[in-house]
Amino acid sequence: MKKILVAFSLLICLAVSAQNDIQFNELKHTFGKIPQNTPVTYSFSFTNNGSKALIVESALAGCGCTTPEYPKEPIGKKKSGVIKVTYNAATLGEFKKDVTVKFVNHPEPIILLIDGEVLAGKGNAKKAKKSAEE
Repeated sequence: MKKILVAFSLLICLAVSAQNDIQFNELKHTFGKIPQNTPVTYSFSFTNNGSKALIVESALAGCGCTTPEYPKEPIGKKKSGVIKVTYNAATLGEFKKDVTVKFVNHPEPIILLIDGEVLAGKGNAKKAKKSAEE
């Protein structure tokens, strides 16, 4: 039992340490109301507060409608990086999407969130009205 508690405590310390090494300006962005079929992009900035270079291992979107871009080169001590997240805005209605960012040698991933509402554009509204009348 004592070994389990020690191992659990060590994992918690590693996770807290990792979170202190990487500081994002924000973890969630709200786009608000956006027109359909007009992709929107937000850049999540982060800083390496650790003592070693920071490497982004992966940034994986929760669906195909969201595309993350991340730096492939190491981020040096006290340097900053950006994870760009683009949402394609193809589907009407409210959306909530996530991107899971994994850093090398950090046990816990960071989850970035975007949300908003896609509205029919003027051209799309006219097409929908015309289709409804036919």
